[in-house]
Amino acid sequence: MVSHRSSRHRASTPRGRGLTALSAAAATAATLGGGTAAARPAEDPPAALDGLYADAERATEKYNAAAERVGGLQRQLSRAQDRAARGQAEVNRLRDSLGTVAGSQYRSAGFDPALALLLTDEPDAYLARAAALERVGHRAAGRLAELQRAQRVLRQHRQEGARALAELARHRTELADRRKDVRGRLATAQRMLNRMSAEERAARESRQEGAVRPASAVGGPGSAVGGPGAEGRAGAALAAATSVLGRPYAWGQAGPSAFDCSGLTQWAYARAGVALPRTSQGQAGVGRSVSPSQAQPGDLVIYRGDASHVAIYAGGGQVIHSPYPGAAVRYDPIGMMPVSAVQRP
Repeated sequence: MVSHRSSRHRASTPRGRGLTALSAAAATAATLGGGTAAARPAEDPPAALDGLYADAERATEKYNAAAERVGGLQRQLSRAQDRAARGQAEVNRLRDSLGTVAGSQYRSAGFDPALALLLTDEPDAYLARAAALERVGHRAAGRLAELQRAQRVLRQHRQEGARALAELARHRTELADRRKDVRGRLATAQRMLNRMSAEERAARESRQEGAVRPASAVGGPGSAVGGPGAEGRAGAALAAATSVLGRPYAWGQAGPSAFDCSGLTQWAYARAGVALPRTSQGQAGVGRSVSPSQAQPGDLVIYRGDASHVAIYAGGGQVIHSPYPGAAVRYDPIGMMPVSAVQRP
């Protein structure tokens, strides 16, 4: 006879969880990934590992976004500091100039002007000097106003720098948190990978290839890999991506020796003279959207509903991308995971 307590325990336990160390790793990943891995059956390690890598990739793109903000703030701070330095130099110049004028006026103001005029042997010469001193006084007043303006501008630049520095400190903290998050997720995935058998690893690879749609369902007529249609900047970007086939995946890297997914596409398009955002989410808004059936070589293929992966369409139903840790830049079927958009920069 089975107790009610035992029945309730079985009813509340997810299918297969708690039976193996592998499923324990998946449960850990679910905690890290907000429950993403928990929905995957524990008896399917390849699918669970794919889920962990997807979670790590999402964390990587958040890291990339934070790193991009930090880089922008560093440039903003540098510009503010440069403007402040130039402003300080201008203030110093105006102060020196005013000091010279003030000293000249002090030396010329020893006598009352009326008395000096009565005592001088050359009234005309004195009047000429007095007129000159008056002009000097006007110039001094103008320089004083200029100095005050320069001081106001200097204060503004210093305030801008202080704000940028404070914001930079906050985002550096976020960047460190994101880095820790990515490393934690990748460590969980690596532990799961280490526990997988050779058969399970092979099943994972075949599962990815089995998800592809027929090549004829994607791309324009006759669009062989690297073939017709790869022209202009799209062709240059595709050629750049092709040139780094075999280079390793590394999270947070944008080439030329290693890449994450968005790092590869950003680097490839930079070789074609096109500046793409650093993250796959940012790249999902670049250029114009086209139907997957109209994809042409060089188009950006965006994956998953949250746009957390990106590849470059190579034609013939294939993409070039940097997949995940332990893999290298390679060709894969365009249908290796759900396509959410195709963008033409």
